[in-house]
Amino acid sequence: MLRSCAARLRTLGAVRGLPSGRRAPGSERRVALRSFSSEEVFLKDCSVPNPSWNKDLRLLFDQFTKKCEDGSWKRLSSYKRVSAPVIKDFKTHFLDPEHMTEEQMSQAQLFTRSFDEGLGFEYVMFYNDVEKRMVCLFQAGPYLEGVPGFLHGGAIATMVDATLGTCAMIIGGVVMTANLNINYKRPVPLCSVLVINSQLDKVEGRKLFFSCNVQSVDEKTLYSEATSLLIKLKPSLT
Repeated sequence: MLRSCAARLRTLGAVRGLPSGRRAPGSERRVALRSFSSEEVFLKDCSVPNPSWNKDLRLLFDQFTKKCEDGSWKRLSSYKRVSAPVIKDFKTHFLDPEHMTEEQMSQAQLFTRSFDEGLGFEYVMFYNDVEKRMVCLFQAGPYLEGVPGFLHGGAIATMVDATLGTCAMIIGGVVMTANLNINYKRPVPLCSVLVINSQLDKVEGRKLFFSCNVQSVDEKTLYSEATSLLIKLKPSLT
């Protein structure tokens, strides 16, 4: 497994045309800093196939894209930063200026989109409004390792929370996670593709309750199950 990941890193270097002896993308501090200031990078849709996507992720992407043709499902675009209106709302009503300067705010980006292509979180989400369901197709990059050869449990939790949170925001507006309970069933091989299925179970006032499972591509292996409570923020905070 580790040899496979190393091979993937070498492949990424070859695709990008790195000269011999250069480090892999994302390992050089200066390159990362330049990406923060690039508006073009922030505006790039990260939820479409790139050279790092393996055949399983591409196949699933094509299958769900086909489902979108009749309007029952919708692919969600994803960028390194959230939309400008959301940033403005949080900045005006929620963020404490004592803890974050204007310069820091301009450099902020989504944690799940902070790695170079193929090294961290590669994913795309599809939403079904009628069923109030979200499916996230997730490829775990080699920078997300926990126990050697396997995906870090925190990376799984991150993607589960991101999937549930995105689904909740579509349904209820600006929300925050109040509780996330995950049962890990089996370790996940590093560099594998996972299917995260989530759905809204019930709504109680500002409380949104969700359930979720993490499966293999063929749906024969259950890796994790989760439940979550998300709270819709009061109007005074949004």
